[in-house]
Amino acid sequence: MRAARFHEYGGAESLVIEQAPDPHPGPGEIRVRVAAAGINPIDWKLRAGALRQLIPVELPAIPGRDGAGVVDEIGDGVQGVSIGDRVFGLGGITGATAELFVLSAWAHTPATWNDEQAAGAGLVSVTAMGGLNALGSLAGRTLLVEGAAGGVGSAAVEIAVAQGATVIGTASARNHAFLTSLGAVPTTYGPGLAQRLTTLAPHGVDIVLDTAASGSLDDLVAIAGDPKHVATVADHAGGQHLGTHVVNAENDSTLLSAAAELGGQGRYTPRIEQAYPLERITDAHAHAERGRTRGKIVICI
Repeated sequence: MRAARFHEYGGAESLVIEQAPDPHPGPGEIRVRVAAAGINPIDWKLRAGALRQLIPVELPAIPGRDGAGVVDEIGDGVQGVSIGDRVFGLGGITGATAELFVLSAWAHTPATWNDEQAAGAGLVSVTAMGGLNALGSLAGRTLLVEGAAGGVGSAAVEIAVAQGATVIGTASARNHAFLTSLGAVPTTYGPGLAQRLTTLAPHGVDIVLDTAASGSLDDLVAIAGDPKHVATVADHAGGQHLGTHVVNAENDSTLLSAAAELGGQGRYTPRIEQAYPLERITDAHAHAERGRTRGKIVICI
């Protein structure tokens, strides 16, 4: 199969397109012929070697943790999915930016999503839903999402709105119209946030989801009034120190299916800033590494 791989840690230019061995699903897994794959911060951090002490990878490695495509091989013990089904989901920490990818968690792709949207949904939806679930029921509550224009943040906004929350989202001014389109009340992040919120939420903010790791967690806890009213999916060290909920992304088919159900209802649509062909994966990684992505960047295989 054709795949993007890196043979040593380094910059985006270390990625090459070449032939790689075909993977095969083990028990409880499926393989898809990939239509598109997502790019997440962990992909370029792994490639750059920034996580080599925490998450060593065997080189050469294929970047990518989530993708979408058509099922073409099914492992032992798998039920509820057939060859030819459109699915999206998550595999190992690497492997997605290739013609074939093994998934350990998946859901059927709703007809309302194209392949690029499905590819952008996997990791951000389980991360957002995990963080939101840690905060309890959302209906009738005011939720602040820090970093609301990014991949996880934008997913969290739409999913929370669908569950009945009033959502305030922080983002740079250039993304305020985008947040409004998602159903959030936008505001800028940084100094003075608490004062701005007194106008936007005169009865206070009930719960907070941090997706940004921008160093604001102390302020977010103060705004919420209790560390247990705050969840972070980004600042794990800060969250553990302050006693907030700390949420890691998990390969959870139940969460993926819940996201797909909202997608089928038209209440959650993964937002794609740009789709690149596989041959331009170097450009795609460089784009992602610059930060400030609105929604997701994906690779079309």
